[in-house]
Amino acid sequence: MRQPKVLLFSGSTRSGSYNASLAALAAKKLALADAKVTRISLKEYPLPLYDGDLEKDKGAPDNAVKLKKLFLAQDAIFIACPEYNAGITPLLKNTLDWISRATTSDGPGVLAFKQPIFSLGAASPGAFGGMRGLIGIRTILEVGLGAHVLPQMVSVSNAGQAFDEKGELVNERSAEQLQKTMDALMNFARMRIVG
Repeated sequence: MRQPKVLLFSGSTRSGSYNASLAALAAKKLALADAKVTRISLKEYPLPLYDGDLEKDKGAPDNAVKLKKLFLAQDAIFIACPEYNAGITPLLKNTLDWISRATTSDGPGVLAFKQPIFSLGAASPGAFGGMRGLIGIRTILEVGLGAHVLPQMVSVSNAGQAFDEKGELVNERSAEQLQKTMDALMNFARMRIVG
């Protein structure tokens, strides 16, 4: 059986992002579990603010098409989703909106959300650990885009103190939650490969 292909990214491009740290740690765990890991930054794929008139005049931007193709090539996708004011980041919402509109010769953009299994995590300086943002992204992916999202999620509270100098989680509960989430992601990705 081939290695499961897993894409990981954060919904934040902020320098020192806690969610980028969470995505990096998740990538490390998945690589140890024999996944073929691809980690990106959305900063590498700038997109204009979604606008129906812009789409009508120019079609989907090249970066939306590139991301759609990248999504379609995966068995699983892990998104580390920051919480902004009890919701997801404008960057992440805009990215998902553009990908969903990237109709190409291989079909409509929304197909990019039907192929891979999605897994979610959040790291937040607050006590809720990004849980409200996770509820929002889950709704967008499942209800809005028809994606299959694993029930297991990782939520890291007090993120400013959550990672040690090696990038590992210091809180045992958070570390266990991440490991269980990555184990579930790998199990479902392998099932997808087998069929």
